[in-house]
Amino acid sequence: MEKISKNVYAEVSGRGCNHSFVVTKEGVVTIDTPMFPADGAKWRDEIAKFGPVRYMINTEPHVDHISGNYLFNAPLIGHEGTRKAILESSVDQYREMLKRTDPQAAVPADFRFRPSDITLSQRLTLHLGEHTFQLINMPGHSPFQVPVYVPEERVVFTSDNVTNGVPPFMHQALPYEWIESLKKLQALEVDWLVPGHGPVCTRAHLTEMIGVIQGAIDAVNAAIKKGMGVAEAQEKLDLFPTFPKNERLQMVQRAAIARLYDVMKPKKS
Repeated sequence: MEKISKNVYAEVSGRGCNHSFVVTKEGVVTIDTPMFPADGAKWRDEIAKFGPVRYMINTEPHVDHISGNYLFNAPLIGHEGTRKAILESSVDQYREMLKRTDPQAAVPADFRFRPSDITLSQRLTLHLGEHTFQLINMPGHSPFQVPVYVPEERVVFTSDNVTNGVPPFMHQALPYEWIESLKKLQALEVDWLVPGHGPVCTRAHLTEMIGVIQGAIDAVNAAIKKGMGVAEAQEKLDLFPTFPKNERLQMVQRAAIARLYDVMKPKKS
């Protein structure tokens, strides 16, 4: 666990997403939860050392951000779309996914996907103690991304709209909206960004992130103009040339190309 500012702590080296919490004078606010139940239980016990959890926030609907929700009793806040996605999630599929990732991972009998109690569509502001939590819908990695800005700590939790050291996951991307959301993040007065994956970074990293997303858009646009189909593009394009080549990158890239073609290729009338 890493201390980011006076009252902000984050786990950025665990399995799945980065998950964090903010300590206020009236209790703790958590941002996202671990993907593996055993990791979630350890995280819950670590947070308890700092005080009771008063509120929880999910920044997006994907399983690596929401699976530990059931371990906490505090009110849970998330986007309307995140609540819907959680309600539609399959425990059986989750169990199979964990087995593929870690054959030793166990899913407790009481596991369940816990949906949001409080939802937002565009904005929500939470006040607790002397802290302000500004939740702002910023589509990009998915339509339901909700960065959490805490001005008193000069920190923003970006979720997967920002990754650091790993390629962005674009399987549900809204690419043009993603660029605009990153520009909105640039306008925030922050010293630190807690990305969805990878080490904590500064606002300067957003310029690099914009370049990565724009580069993927440009590469797919060029392929479409050349008449490439999806399968050919998946074989020939290198969307993320600055990242190490490995099997996972290939999987992430193929999914990204399929999604970008679906969004960007002109539809036949």
